Amino acid sequence: MEYLLLVIGFGLLIKGADYFVVGASNIARLLRIPPILIGLTVVAFGTSAPEAAVSISAALNGSGSITLGNVIGSNIFNVSLIVGIAAMIYPLKVEKLTILKEIPLALLSATVLLVMMADRKLQNLDQNLLTRSDGLILLGFLCVFVYYIIEIALNSREKTKSEDHMLDKKNASKSVIFTFLGLVGVVLGGDIVVKNGIRIALTLGLSETLVGLTIVAIGTSLPELITSITAALRKESEIALGNIVGSNIFNTLFVLGTSSTISPVLVANEMFLDAIVMILVTLVLLLLASSNRRISKVEGLSLTIAYVIYTIYIIIRN
Repeated sequence: MEYLLLVIGFGLLIKGADYFVVGASNIARLLRIPPILIGLTVVAFGTSAPEAAVSISAALNGSGSITLGNVIGSNIFNVSLIVGIAAMIYPLKVEKLTILKEIPLALLSATVLLVMMADRKLQNLDQNLLTRSDGLILLGFLCVFVYYIIEIALNSREKTKSEDHMLDKKNASKSVIFTFLGLVGVVLGGDIVVKNGIRIALTLGLSETLVGLTIVAIGTSLPELITSITAALRKESEIALGNIVGSNIFNTLFVLGTSSTISPVLVANEMFLDAIVMILVTLVLLLLASSNRRISKVEGLSLTIAYVIYTIYIIIRN
């Protein structure tokens, strides 16, 4: 039964992502703002919903390893495999602000997370914890990020001809409905895939940390994967990359911030190496994006290979 539900979940993800990208890109044109900002906000927050649902549920049930592993694993998966596959489909154009501000902010949030995890090393405490105070600080950073995005959106409204704007208005309701239905499909499909994927993984004897880093991380990142691939196929590269960068920021600041505020998250020792890998792949993304303001097909292939190597390593580690 679990395998059948997995197939149903994948179906909802694929169709939902298609509706979501179409609706979101139309809304961007309607509001006269760049698609990258829609990718960084509406699409990113929507596709991060499965991570939020799974991590908050895990925090309430005291499964801290799944919570932290889910976020770190998802962020690594996003930056390496999803960006890699999307770039191999269609080279990703990188906006100047994404290089100067958004990717550095994702890198900063990942570094702050690593510092917050290292309680034993930095504060000589008995164990490493993401405390409620850490969670509130992460949520504070989130508020700053949201304010920044809103300010950029208001300052970068594109000038369009009035008749084109009126034409867009006629399709506004349709675009909103498409976006909403797509989001429902993405979130519901992701939830079905994750729950049944966890059941299958645990019956195979995998550890909680490995389940968080692999099955749960990949499962909750399926919306980002499907949405970014769909955006790449439609040559909406700004949405594809904005989705990934925005999702990583939301994962770290919102998902972990909320989870650790609800219940302190215990940090397993092996998670430090994974957090370092998360920082390194984000740094690599920044360097690749800065080179020619695009992620080429060859660079996408390199990122994909890097994720495969990392996955093999954590499975052997288990």
